[in-house]
Amino acid sequence: MAKQDDNISADGPQGNQAYFQLLSDIRDGRLVSGDRVRETDLAERFGISRTPIREAIRLLEVDGLISHQPRQGATIRRLDYAEVMELYEMRSVLEGTAARLAARSASDIEIEELISLNADLAAAGNSPEAFRLNRQFHQALLHSTKNRFLAKSMDSLQKSLMILGPTTLTQPDRAERAIEEHNDVLTAIRSRDGEAAEKAMRAHIEAAQRVRIRALRQLPVTEE
Repeated sequence: MAKQDDNISADGPQGNQAYFQLLSDIRDGRLVSGDRVRETDLAERFGISRTPIREAIRLLEVDGLISHQPRQGATIRRLDYAEVMELYEMRSVLEGTAARLAARSASDIEIEELISLNADLAAAGNSPEAFRLNRQFHQALLHSTKNRFLAKSMDSLQKSLMILGPTTLTQPDRAERAIEEHNDVLTAIRSRDGEAAEKAMRAHIEAAQRVRIRALRQLPVTEE
């Protein structure tokens, strides 16, 4: 689950609960781009007052996940094509850097855990468990870099990526190819070849980007 930035906080335990639950709803596709976020509905759903709900919505707005639209109020943001391209470009840079640093910094135990996670991912097939394992794989690789500033940058980027909806692993044959791409990254990390690890990770992210772009082009065009 995504972590809050150190310099912002929701209004006590109830606000924190609402904030993280809404993040989970966005990540898992229960809230999608364009959905309205109503304080009264959420207060009733969570069984709390509107004050912590209002603070949770404010924090999501700070994260860039919610915007206020005329006559609609708070809604889950829509990303335009340029923003999607920019997000994946930054993801390629950051995760490529993470793979390069992991080749240098990851312990043998951490590498073994990454290999195990990818094997579990291969066995999970196209299931919600596979999506969780994929997130865990990328998070574990990031942790192995031992770089807190990189982790903080990735946390911010991952929040924005949530708006795009379900993982590209839901697309036909994507999961199988992603596992092979993970293996290419792991082979380079095990060899302590930072350059090859970064190149393999960038190729992995760019493959996901191509799948995402194809999916976006299939969406119906809406009038502004």
